[in-house]
Formats: sequence, C-alpha cells, structure tokens
Amino acid sequence: MDTSTSVTYDSSLQISQFILMGLPGIHEWQHWLSLPLTLLYLLAPGANLLIIITIQHETVLHEPMYHLLGILAVVDIGLATTIMPKILAIFWFDAKAISLPMCFAEIYAIHCFFCIESGIFLCMAVDRYIAICRPLQYPSIVTKAFVFKATGFIMLKNGLLTIPVPILAAQRHYCSRNEIEHCLCSNLGVISLACDDITVNKFYQLMLAWVLVGSDMALIFSSYAVILHSVLRLNSAEAMSKALSTCNSHLILILFYTGIIVLSVTHLAEKKIPLIPVFLNVLHNVIPPALNPLACALRMHKLRLGFQRLLGLGQDVSK
Repeated sequence: MDTSTSVTYDSSLQISQFILMGLPGIHEWQHWLSLPLTLLYLLAPGANLLIIITIQHETVLHEPMYHLLGILAVVDIGLATTIMPKILAIFWFDAKAISLPMCFAEIYAIHCFFCIESGIFLCMAVDRYIAICRPLQYPSIVTKAFVFKATGFIMLKNGLLTIPVPILAAQRHYCSRNEIEHCLCSNLGVISLACDDITVNKFYQLMLAWVLVGSDMALIFSSYAVILHSVLRLNSAEAMSKALSTCNSHLILILFYTGIIVLSVTHLAEKKIPLIPVFLNVLHNVIPPALNPLACALRMHKLRLGFQRLLGLGQDVSK
C-alpha cells in the first residue's frame, strides 16, 4: 500500500480559508455586474418586506394563499441576504477570502433556503389545485392551521435533510488548493478542491437535487397539469381566464427552479464550460427573490390594492 497519502493528508497541510475568485473567465470586468446585482439585491428584501407588512396590515389578506406568499417572502429575504453581501464585497472590495466555517455555513443556508422554497411552491400548487378543482372543499381543507402545519413540516424536513451537505463537505481534507472558481460557496465548487474521495458528497448532492427538489417539481407540474385539464373543461371564458390568472405567476417562478437540476448535472458531468453553471447558480439565487413580488404579488388584485392603501395611494382593499 502506498504510504505517501499519509503526507498528503497531514493535518499541518490543512488550509484555513477559501478564496472566492468570482465568475470564471471574466475576472477582469466582473465588477461591472455589481450594479445590476445591487439593484436586484435592494429590490429583493425591499419588495418582499413590503409584501409581509401589507399582508399583516390588511385583514382582508389574512387568507391561506397570502400567508403562503408571506412565508415565501421571508425565505426569499433570507436567501438573498445569505449570498449577496459577500458577492458584492468580492466585486467592490476584492474581499475574496472566506473562512472554512463561514463557507460551510453558507453552503447550508443556500441549500436550506432553496429546498424550503421548493416546498413552499408545492404548497402553493396544492392550494391552487384544491381551490380550482375542489372549490367546495377548499374552506374546510386549506385553513390557516393547515398552512402553518404544512410549512412547519417543510421547514423541519428540508432543514434536517440539508444538514449532511455541509457536514460531509467539512469532513473532506483540503490540503493544497483553496481557490474556488465561484463568487459564493457552492457545495460542488468547494468539494472539488478536496484531496480525498468526494463520491459520497456528489451522491448526496445529486440525491438532494433529484429526490427532494425533483419530487417537489414533479408534484407541482402534475398539480398544474390537472388544473389546466379542469380549466379547459369550463364553459365560461371568463371563468377560465380567472382560474388561469391565479396560476400563471406561480409557473413563471417555478421555471427558475428547474435550473438547479441542470446546474447539478453540469457540475457532476464535469463539463468544460465553468462560466455557465456558475452564472446559472448566481442568477438562480438572486433573480427569484427579486422577481417573486413582481411575478406573484403584483398579479393579485387584493394585494395590489393593499400596497396602494399602505402607501396612501388607494382605497380600502375590501371594496
């Protein structure tokens, strides 16, 4: 047996920090991206906070659908706040260094928030399915208690299932390379620097993407397929339009989340196009939190009126 590995894995060679290089291939001018990313970052917490305040302020919005939207807004604020300050610090101040514990914590936060968002979208799809396909049973099934129990279960389940991701990454030995071709601590970007075997890490990452998030997406699209089938059977064009209008904003958002599966497959297949998965990962974590309020809330009539009333620009939302 080769004993040279005992030197390779000597604890004295363990690195103490990672260096986030930014977007691969465009390091020289990536700082120009800081302006649009800053605008998106300011939009994400600002617009989502406005949604939360409006829903809490207007009693007419104390309905399950709006409670789900409020919970989604909280998760979006958490996701954007987790990654954007460090990305902007890299672009503005060249602050590329990050300690190992902070990097592993970021890995957990990104995976946790993303998986919770996937579960919230599933709840929203179920809510629309029952409202459109089982309207008479909707008030008795989808209650405030149901919403909070479902979201509580999702947060607990997905929070626990994502814990092994940073733990497995922390168990790897990083003995030489510490430069990550990314502007955030992606799990696959970090473990690719390990000196020992990362098969179990890749397997769990793939399982999390396909089994957890993939199953959510499959159920979501199945729900909307049933909804579409039911809507097409309606005789009234007005009723059909109203039913579809409650779903299309959700579908726009869900399309962003299919990108994470493409991202995982691209990394695991070790494609020689590093900019594409890295840029996809950044956009996937930045754009949805900023667009959720625009794609969902602004298409909901009651919530729009709630915004106007809160800002002193409109009439009572109950009218």
